[in-house]
Amino acid sequence: MNAATREHDKNAAPNVRITIRPVGMDKPRAWLAAGFEDFRQATSVSLAYGMFWVGLSIAITAGAFTLGLWHWLLPLIAGFMFLGPLVAVGSYGISKAIEAGRAPNLGDAFGAWKGHAGQLAMMGVMMMIFFLAWIRLATLLFALFFGFAAPSPETLYSTLLTTGDGLTMLLVGTAIGAVLAFGAFTISVVAIPTLMDQELTFMEGIEASIRSVAKNFRPMLLWAAILTGSVLVGVMTFYIGLALILPVLGHASWHAYEDLVRIEPVEELKS
Repeated sequence: MNAATREHDKNAAPNVRITIRPVGMDKPRAWLAAGFEDFRQATSVSLAYGMFWVGLSIAITAGAFTLGLWHWLLPLIAGFMFLGPLVAVGSYGISKAIEAGRAPNLGDAFGAWKGHAGQLAMMGVMMMIFFLAWIRLATLLFALFFGFAAPSPETLYSTLLTTGDGLTMLLVGTAIGAVLAFGAFTISVVAIPTLMDQELTFMEGIEASIRSVAKNFRPMLLWAAILTGSVLVGVMTFYIGLALILPVLGHASWHAYEDLVRIEPVEELKS
């Protein structure tokens, strides 16, 4: 065993070795194609799972308007990027069922977290930290430009889109959000699928995710852009498009994990 392997084994689980494969710029397109194929094979279950999140998004939006908190919608929608990997858990369960040769059902989607609840909960805490940091920064940015009193919708949107201060706020907010979102992406892109597929700790999942991004920076940057752009398209369709987009991206992310991460028992390596 060489020095690099010994050094890595200190950081991996005691009985496995985690290897990150290099991938090319063509892989994100292949992941999307595989995601669409999984959706085709389990259309009813995947669509039902996607519609659940569409319904929840619509309910949150309606509640925000009802409570007079409509001005929170923009940061909340942007903050969805931090929670997206957790939303995809059900899609991972569906893809796993397909690979096992079973017809997926709603239990595979909504019960996918069972058996991995502890480590997935820890990942949820990590993602929530990013989400809360974004909400806090967005609140401070909003107060800096508009004060603490919420303006009317007409005033807010006309200011954002037609004034220098409004455009500056959008640019600064976008830059801050992009940095936080890429940080969340870096620690989570393959972490949650890894935890669902192997008996590892959430820190080992995060390590695998960070190493995947570091080793394949350009393809993963493209993948991050595809994920972000696709979710924005879904939001712009008044969430309806998310019924298709969310499960497809979840299936695709599962295949990304399978291409990027290889986990082998140490005993096999020694034999």
